Amino acid sequence: MIYLRQIQVPNDPEGAWPHSIPALRGCAGLDFDRPVTLLCGENGSGKSTLLECLAVKLAAPAVGRIDAARDETLRTLRPYAQGLRTVFARKPRTTLFLRSEDFFNFIQTMQAERREMQRELARVEAEYRGRGAFAQNQARAAFAGTIVDMERRYGQDLLEQASHGESFLRLFGERLVPGGLYLLDEPEAPLSPLRQMSLLSLIRQMVDEADCQFIIATHSPILLAYPDAALYSFDESPLALTSYGELESINLLRDFMENPERYLRNL
Repeated sequence: MIYLRQIQVPNDPEGAWPHSIPALRGCAGLDFDRPVTLLCGENGSGKSTLLECLAVKLAAPAVGRIDAARDETLRTLRPYAQGLRTVFARKPRTTLFLRSEDFFNFIQTMQAERREMQRELARVEAEYRGRGAFAQNQARAAFAGTIVDMERRYGQDLLEQASHGESFLRLFGERLVPGGLYLLDEPEAPLSPLRQMSLLSLIRQMVDEADCQFIIATHSPILLAYPDAALYSFDESPLALTSYGELESINLLRDFMENPERYLRNL
């Protein structure tokens, strides 16, 4: 399902960043005619910047944060974001913006809240020790219930192992609903290659079975291999559609894997 059909970008050749990003100079916009669109390119090429601008434009909620339009870490992008023009084929049921750093921030927040609930639960149990069972249960219900609900939704390991790829996939899966538009910025960061394959499979499932659309900025050769995805290279100026086999990063990785000693000698 395609919800966001097109974005038209503001063009000011003499403008300051992000107008000055080479891939965006002279670029009229991007068309989204497939359920999965991948944005790739070197660090600083502009792929994440454009995705963040789109999230600001759409006021997309972020995991564990306020929506992107009110996120102070993105305030410098607001003028450019407001200049974007979006064309929708239909309205998605929900929109979500996910950055890898938001995942870690969310986990830290959940860990802190869980520890606070445990402290309060211990305080109440000490305060009500010796009273009747009904009074004890009433006093501890709110704190114990919050802990149980957090562990039910996210799993105990998510609250204890912030770097665990399984926790990221569980949190991400918890946020997915049918009919959604999802903006993902380098979601591979906390994931091993095997977990990246699991993420690719999850995305495919949500596209095929739940009418979801994904726009993803990524370096991952695994995610970049998503079948039938539209692939924009920000290493081109202006940015352009490309194919997996034409990506310099993929060819470099392939050559390195075939003969790492040659590259290491040069390095």
